[in-house]
Amino acid sequence: MNVIVCDKQDHPQFLSVEQAERHCAKGLGLWEWASTDMGLEPDAVLAGCGDIATQEALAAAKLLRQHLPELRLRFVNVVDLFRLAPEADHPHGLPDREFETLFTTDKPVIFNFHGYPYMIHRLAYRRANHENLHVRGYRERGNINTPLELAISNRIDRFTLARDVIGRVPRFRVSAAHLREMLLDEQLDCLRHAHEHGVDREDIVKWRWTT
Repeated sequence: MNVIVCDKQDHPQFLSVEQAERHCAKGLGLWEWASTDMGLEPDAVLAGCGDIATQEALAAAKLLRQHLPELRLRFVNVVDLFRLAPEADHPHGLPDREFETLFTTDKPVIFNFHGYPYMIHRLAYRRANHENLHVRGYRERGNINTPLELAISNRIDRFTLARDVIGRVPRFRVSAAHLREMLLDEQLDCLRHAHEHGVDREDIVKWRWTT
């Protein structure tokens, strides 16, 4: 017997069928089109796992690209969580050298996850850069909320992620203070709109990645 699970919501698609097949075969990978490190050592790594978590992480990357173009950001997407575990712990585990190539050995990694954060930490705790791994995930916050309100309550929204990246890169921690304030104002405006109208702002609902 086959079970098909689906919902009635529209979901943006960021990869072609061929790209998605390759990505799923690898289990995780660097999305160059969403990155700004241009083959150089990144200032930070932003990772997403799960549909909403990945969409919000991409929206954060887009905000940073628009307002802080000098930031070298690497974007990684994960579809097979066991790739985060060491090779010795699971057959899907990524060798240390490959893991460090993607996630670096000393740069901040902000990981946006659709489940409990401790799961990512348990899988990756033996990795070289674990002390710089900062996981955002489900915190059992929220009730009858709009999608963005729920994301904000659990700190997986685009504004929180973008502010987190800025705050963890030393050369922007002070110089980008105005941008961090602007992102907080945007977040508060989105919350106000949701409280007043019961739905998210149209630009949030219709957001799609554009180059």
